[in-house]
Amino acid sequence: MTALTDREKSRQGSRIPITVVIALVILGVMVFAAVAGRLISPYDPYTQDLLRGVTGSDRTHWLGTDDMGRDVLSRLIDGTGRSVLGPLCVAMGTVIAGASAGLVAGYNGGALDNVLNRFADLVYALPALLVAIVLLGILGGSYWLTVAILVFLSVPSAIRIVGSVTRVQVRLPYIDSAKTLGLTDSRIIIRHVLPNIAPTVLAVFLLDFVGALVAFSSLSFLGIGIAPGAADWGSMLSQGQSMISENPWVAVAPAACLILTGSAATIFGDWFFKRLSDSGERK
Repeated sequence: MTALTDREKSRQGSRIPITVVIALVILGVMVFAAVAGRLISPYDPYTQDLLRGVTGSDRTHWLGTDDMGRDVLSRLIDGTGRSVLGPLCVAMGTVIAGASAGLVAGYNGGALDNVLNRFADLVYALPALLVAIVLLGILGGSYWLTVAILVFLSVPSAIRIVGSVTRVQVRLPYIDSAKTLGLTDSRIIIRHVLPNIAPTVLAVFLLDFVGALVAFSSLSFLGIGIAPGAADWGSMLSQGQSMISENPWVAVAPAACLILTGSAATIFGDWFFKRLSDSGERK
């Protein structure tokens, strides 16, 4: 009876909750739209029809058109890649730079750990979005410069979080055992410490992705970090405010995409983090 109960628990634990399935579907749709882009857009997102102007949804334009007669659905699809790629690059850059630095500093300790933590404290104390606005205003608000600035502002949190969990791992007996066996520090870090902190690294990645998604959209909402006229969820939301009474979809659609993408990434990340943590505990 006990074996059956354990088997049932294991089977239940391996099931993917419906909320996670929905989150994966949403993320899959966003990735497909970002990759396919122009191939699946019903119209050219930049073709104007000033005689048509802003109109509500109909059979030919499912989400209507904006004040320049451009198809809203086509611009939404075209803007998906621009809205998602930047935050994805920010999250990847943060994990590669911040998590690596935190891992090495947390393992070795000493002066390197102190210097990186002081740097992290200094940058972490700054209002990130305000700093980004000022720097982009001075240096010019290009798309990839926005990515670089957001990576720089996100790295300190990764250093602190990953460094903290690494210091916990270093105090565990298996580290001393590995050193006694003659394993090099790099081998211990890559083969033993990194797998044990993988759930935390994943959490940092997804946290930074969602944060960068909001930051990118906030900046483009203000007209910063994106080329004039380019389709982007934040800029579409900004432009759609003045047309919301004539065609609500101009503002509602990009807002919905932001909320759905951020929520889906958070739901999936929370589930996967718990799954990795439980797997690590069983080992």
